[in-house]
Amino acid sequence: MSRENPLWGAPRIHGELLMLGIDVSESTVGRYMIRIGRPRSQGWKTFLHNQASGIASIDLFVVRTISFKLLYGLVILSHARRKLARIAVTTNPTAEWIAGQVTEAFPWNEAPRHLLRDRDRAFGPAYTRRIRAMAIRDHPIAARSPWQNGYVERLIGSTRRECLDHLIVFGEGHLRRSLKAYAAYYNEVRTHLSLSKDAPKFRRVQSVGSLAVVPLLGGLHHQYVRV
Repeated sequence: MSRENPLWGAPRIHGELLMLGIDVSESTVGRYMIRIGRPRSQGWKTFLHNQASGIASIDLFVVRTISFKLLYGLVILSHARRKLARIAVTTNPTAEWIAGQVTEAFPWNEAPRHLLRDRDRAFGPAYTRRIRAMAIRDHPIAARSPWQNGYVERLIGSTRRECLDHLIVFGEGHLRRSLKAYAAYYNEVRTHLSLSKDAPKFRRVQSVGSLAVVPLLGGLHHQYVRV
């Protein structure tokens, strides 16, 4: 019990044992408890899991075009259903532009409680003022610690492996259309292990009709439906 519940002390474990008909003293429980050398507080992973419904994360990534021009993609991910709330492209990711993307991603009455980001200088004063006005708490992760924003880092990795690595990007418009198509696939079709193999926007189970195949992203992926 002490190993599985590091937040429990001897009185709590003693009470559970009594409920199981195991009559030992509280001092005996304290003697045999596992000693943990760190503070009895929830870890970062536990915090993210417990607060998922009120957490979103944001990040930028770089894409090179066929002419080696740099474009910047931005993704905003809602943790509760792993929903891709916003995906956008720009040549110059200013704080004002990022603030506008946050506004577009969340209606003012549906904004998350916490928004995780890295320490990129693009997240300047205009960005912090906007999210403060939306009653969102800004959470910059520690320097050189991408694992603290793991959900959005994994999303960017999936976007590259499942879309961008198979494309030659010709320009800003081409990248924007490709990412928009991938976002629709990601939210409406792609199944996720963390969602019990459902899609973020809930796919309806189909059991009647003949099978049909719908090519997506130019045939890079496919959707299987009954018609």
